[in-house]
Amino acid sequence: MIETVIVSEPINPGRLVERVVDPSVGGIASFVGTVRDSSGKRERGERVKRLEYEAYTPMAEGEMQKIAREAVERFGVVKVIVHHRVGVLQISEVAVCIAVGTPHRDAAFDACRYLIEELKKRVPIWKKEVFNDGAEWVDPRP
Repeated sequence: MIETVIVSEPINPGRLVERVVDPSVGGIASFVGTVRDSSGKRERGERVKRLEYEAYTPMAEGEMQKIAREAVERFGVVKVIVHHRVGVLQISEVAVCIAVGTPHRDAAFDACRYLIEELKKRVPIWKKEVFNDGAEWVDPRP
């Protein structure tokens, strides 16, 4: 089972993890990316107020599907769910959640890392950091 979607509503990581449970799964790993209040771009110590994510949804979901299929083939993933949120996100809100179920734990960890790293490199999702005095688009590098 592969599910990859761009969502505009809050993500519930616990629900996604529950959905990768399966009798053939012996290891489940997840990654939850949240909005932090610091930025690597600003050296003056200014705090991020919020993030704004945009995506070209058809292309983003298509590329997420490709990456998920690669993880299935490479790591023997039984179930994989990838949700990435778009819109305005406040500090501590979940921006991305990945849940994978595999027969063994090592594959689950490896698949989860592969999924987030490839998502950051390949999926057309753009992030803007908003500060008290303005906003800056973040370079889409991992």
